[in-house]
Amino acid sequence: MKILYNALVYTLQAEQPRASALLLDGERIVAVGGEALLEAGGAAEKQDMGGRIILPGLMDAHFHLQRYALQRQRLDCATETKAECLRRVAERARQTLPGEWVLGHGWDHHLWPDAAGQWPTAADLDRVAPLHPVYLTAKSLHAGWVNTLALRKAKLRASTPNPKGGVIQRDPRGNPSGILFENALRLVERVIPAPAPEALAQAIHLALPSLWQLGLTGLHDFDPGTCLRALQILQQRGDLRLRVLKAIPASDLDDVLLCRLREGMGDYFLRLGPVKLFADGALGSRTAALLDSYVDEPQNRGILFLTAEDILEYGLRAAQGGFSLAVHAIGDGANRLVLDGFHRLRAYEREHHLPWRRHRLEHVQLIHPDDAPRLAEAGLVASMQPIHALSDMEMAIQLLGERPLVAYGWRTQLRHGARLAFGSDAPVESPNPFLGVYAAVTRRRRDGYPAPQGWHPEERLTVAEALVAYTQGPAWAAGWEDCLGRLAPGYLADLIVLETDPFVCAPEALASLQPVATMVGGSWVWEK
Repeated sequence: MKILYNALVYTLQAEQPRASALLLDGERIVAVGGEALLEAGGAAEKQDMGGRIILPGLMDAHFHLQRYALQRQRLDCATETKAECLRRVAERARQTLPGEWVLGHGWDHHLWPDAAGQWPTAADLDRVAPLHPVYLTAKSLHAGWVNTLALRKAKLRASTPNPKGGVIQRDPRGNPSGILFENALRLVERVIPAPAPEALAQAIHLALPSLWQLGLTGLHDFDPGTCLRALQILQQRGDLRLRVLKAIPASDLDDVLLCRLREGMGDYFLRLGPVKLFADGALGSRTAALLDSYVDEPQNRGILFLTAEDILEYGLRAAQGGFSLAVHAIGDGANRLVLDGFHRLRAYEREHHLPWRRHRLEHVQLIHPDDAPRLAEAGLVASMQPIHALSDMEMAIQLLGERPLVAYGWRTQLRHGARLAFGSDAPVESPNPFLGVYAAVTRRRRDGYPAPQGWHPEERLTVAEALVAYTQGPAWAAGWEDCLGRLAPGYLADLIVLETDPFVCAPEALASLQPVATMVGGSWVWEK
């Protein structure tokens, strides 16, 4: 047994919101209380926490673990200029054997002053890496930039039609320009050698400390089935010291049902989660589906991948394996369509006495005011990423103009009664949950933009509300609410230790918070 004492413990449970000591037995919390636990614990190991802050471990409700782990090995394209991005590509090409792929991630042409808002081209990459196929995913993961050699390997030419749900950007003569959107990315990704399961498992294993040191003790993963195999390898070895809810891609649903797998199968470190669908794209790539057109592209309302009937059909098929649905929807048009589908699905579930599922709407970035109450009405989890607002606010203003919208409306969803589950969408954004807390509380960038009170300040949350959305929200969405998300007797001992109290520090300091120690299942997995 182990006692952590002389601490300020925020339990996040209403019955006993604060304590100064925790009694642990193995991976579980036995008791929460004061210094009297020192006597009750008998011969238990005692650890003086020096007056530090203890919080429940934080969970990220929307993560791409495979992409995050592999991205740490790829070229960082999150540069301030196009010229710097190209310089990095040239440098990586010099270090890579001719003919091998140069892979990178993170570029955003909206931020490049030397691009003047124009999309980059294959010719740009040809000049710096003519002997290597190059594939660079945009920060949003909804667009990709390739050179001519990569286009040739993927056999993309003027005669190649756009795939369903994707767009190949073309020059005035109809040739691929080097920019791909949405499902067109798969045309290149299918010719890139995939890492072996063992190599992917190793990449994830090496990435785990970077998550622990941010305070993450769990996450919900939305990457392909290859990530599940890698996670299974780590779990079988006892090396997966992170709670992972693994979503199932819709493309794998038939195979999953054939194998008679069910949501909830697994243990407290790896559990099968919902079936993931995409309703639209992303705002930055102008593929988020809108009710009205983009300001600078009057003919463009984005791309819809689903109909309301598809939501019902997938929901009924998923129900055969006890699976819920998690549907990506960013634009107000996509959110309306998905909500229409979920309301039909709920009606069917009631009419046919089907079990009530914990369906979820992923992102909910832009929603028409008329549709805002409908998540709570349908009992949906609002799985949202506060950090997106800091990255997107300026772009949203430029691309959307003045129209009736609830943008990144966390307070609105809480007010209507929806359950919030916060995440990062990493590696689209930083996985640091305290940046997310800062974003939720301030709604302003760290440079002060757009104003001291933040962007749409009526949507700001309190620190307590934000922390609940990073703990109890994801735990409930995963079906772990009886063992994770708070510090209480019988719960798993997942916790973090801080030097600074997030409840009393200045809002500006929230973005800089970092744990000095992280515990998973009663064992310290990281200490500063």
